[in-house]
Amino acid sequence: MKVLVAGGAGFLGSHLCKSLLSEGHEVVSVDNYFTGQLSNFNDLDTSQEYFKELNHDIIHPIEIDADLIFNLACPASPVHYQYDPVKTIKTSILGTSNLLELARTTGARLLQASTSEVYGDPEQHPQTESYWGRVNPIGIRSCYDEGKRCAETLCFDYARQYEVDIKVVRIFNTYGPNMHPNDGRVVSNFIVQALSGEDITIYGDGSQTRSFCFVDDLIDGMIKMAFSSTDIQGPINLGNPIEFTIGELAHQVIELTGSKSKIVYKDLPLDDPKQRCPDISKAMHELDWQPKIELSQGLISTIAYFEHLDLKGAVITKGLA
Repeated sequence: MKVLVAGGAGFLGSHLCKSLLSEGHEVVSVDNYFTGQLSNFNDLDTSQEYFKELNHDIIHPIEIDADLIFNLACPASPVHYQYDPVKTIKTSILGTSNLLELARTTGARLLQASTSEVYGDPEQHPQTESYWGRVNPIGIRSCYDEGKRCAETLCFDYARQYEVDIKVVRIFNTYGPNMHPNDGRVVSNFIVQALSGEDITIYGDGSQTRSFCFVDDLIDGMIKMAFSSTDIQGPINLGNPIEFTIGELAHQVIELTGSKSKIVYKDLPLDDPKQRCPDISKAMHELDWQPKIELSQGLISTIAYFEHLDLKGAVITKGLA
């Protein structure tokens, strides 16, 4: 198949491109390189005829032949999506609309990478796909949260009105190699601080929880969803249902890096969710999918990746994804 991956040079997109290529598909990566990096393709032969990379912003329409479209094109960490919130929400709304128009004209299937952020600061725990969420529509995170919620609406409206073949997955916290050291997410923050011998910064008291899914497991779930039967549209949660506090994560990172870093506490950012954990019953039933890689195992691989980077210029910023 000819596959277009919007956001292909990003953290998740680059892993997805490599996985699709390994399965024999022709892949076109489309990225505006706001957060994506060409270096994420360093271990890939970019000259091969089955892979192309295109510098393009999906806020503008695109014409390209494709059988399958993955839309991962939106900055996913608070520090990046809050840097230019208007651009963020345009990417989710205009960008998704443009890709749905492309799917409509070419007959391609489109998989929308949505997010657990659509649940906001949830009152239901763990979160099921039937939960409508608790989102502040005018808060500092709403450019991302509401943008993704609207993108889901667009997908289902295109399916109902134009019979576009759509799939929607809601991605929970994912980590692994190719994370940007400056992206402000909690796993990369802690690892960079630990390897640099700096204090590890916890925002809040460390009791807030997240469930961390290793990137290989997440990509496996996305591909299973993309190639599932037409009647499976989603939304489907993809994430690890095993919950950890932020404090527990910090102690694991210190132990696995052998760091002498101390833990310091600062105020929790506005609208940061207190709990986040997926109910993956639907993914287990409809996709026969569940994560396999334990947190300690995934952290070892992620730490090894960061150990080979020059972290001198890394800037730790406030924000938990």
